[in-house]
Amino acid sequence: MPRRRPDMSSDQPGAPADSCPPEHPAAAVEVARVVEQAHRESWSTVLASVVRLTRDLDLAEDCTQDAFVQALRTWPDGIPANPGGWLSTVARRVALDRLRRETTLRRKLPLLVEESGAEEEQPTDLLRLVFTCCHPALARDSQVALTLRLICGLTTREVAAVLLVSEPTAAARITRAKKKIAAAGIPYRIPADQELAARLDAVLTVVHLAYTAGHVAAGTELTRTDLTGRAVQLARMLVRLMPREAEPQALLGLLLMTEARGDARVSADGELVLLADQDRSRWDSALLAEGVSRATLALEHGQGRFALQAAVAGLHMTAPSWEKTNWVQVVRMYDAMLISWPTPIVALNRAAAHSLVPGADLVAVLEELDALTKETALTSYAYLPATRADVLTRLSRHAQAAEAYEQAIALTANETERRFLSNRLAELQARGAQS
Repeated sequence: MPRRRPDMSSDQPGAPADSCPPEHPAAAVEVARVVEQAHRESWSTVLASVVRLTRDLDLAEDCTQDAFVQALRTWPDGIPANPGGWLSTVARRVALDRLRRETTLRRKLPLLVEESGAEEEQPTDLLRLVFTCCHPALARDSQVALTLRLICGLTTREVAAVLLVSEPTAAARITRAKKKIAAAGIPYRIPADQELAARLDAVLTVVHLAYTAGHVAAGTELTRTDLTGRAVQLARMLVRLMPREAEPQALLGLLLMTEARGDARVSADGELVLLADQDRSRWDSALLAEGVSRATLALEHGQGRFALQAAVAGLHMTAPSWEKTNWVQVVRMYDAMLISWPTPIVALNRAAAHSLVPGADLVAVLEELDALTKETALTSYAYLPATRADVLTRLSRHAQAAEAYEQAIALTANETERRFLSNRLAELQARGAQS
């Protein structure tokens, strides 16, 4: 939702004459709901179309926010049939009005842009914006933070939660990235073929993180489908742009396999269902088949980190059941991943998989997990204490397991996940009381 106060100046343009006609007058609660939904679904596309017009990230973001503010003011008179199109038109007209009034901006525009089709949204606008955010002149952490802010429309606090950093750190990364784009005159365009390889890994990383953001969102929803859907859309664009590259295929395959089991992640009464307990008949067979096919194709042409992640997902999705999953092979995939991508989260996933290998030494696994508690990047990551709690429970160390569950609950912002962990803790405490 917009975070600035509405601009009530008399020269602020209203709803565009050529926008979709409004429906019947709507109540304030309904307007707020539709604006919130439009913010989730259309923020990035509206912003991208305005960036192409203004060539200024800050100005484009400001004008996009103005459009949402105007929606709150004018939609009570009638919600447009096409909210996203209305917002794009208003945001561009706000931007044109400001450019006319502040002609000096034309001598200071920080981004270069292709001028053709500036009045229309273009399908490549989102991809242009992603490549701008992932320019090699920017540090990787700034690339990721800026993309999550602009493409996903996340607040600075939400960006910090996804990146496992403090809110001031996330804000500083976003600010640095914007200043660097302005100072370096970074162009707003899809790079030429010879430039694509240098940016591909960064772009794949931010698209994957955008998808991940949809699964770690705070609030009542277990999954934010606006974020996951946008990431899948971008992954498909990358495959079309670079059809011979293995890693875009692998990323798309990974996302599609995860999407395939989306409905099975929640029970009929709204509770979280782990992969081990999911009804596999509820998985989307078409998405699963496409995801496995793309992951297989990627593995035939390379073993990059996204190909390896897709391979892990494929091992889960093609196993007859949770119990019959080839955990030894899953661990091998994570071992290979740690060579090319030695991050604490990969190490955590590897330890979790290791704990499920038949006959695994759980004490040794617990030592791996305890070592990871010293990793700064995981201090606010709820899945680490949750994994420790599971292993401790299986070792019958119930008091320590309860303490780990409490830590995980304290770190979890999503209400569905917090409720799941609380239920696990209650079951553990009940068993302790009985014994």
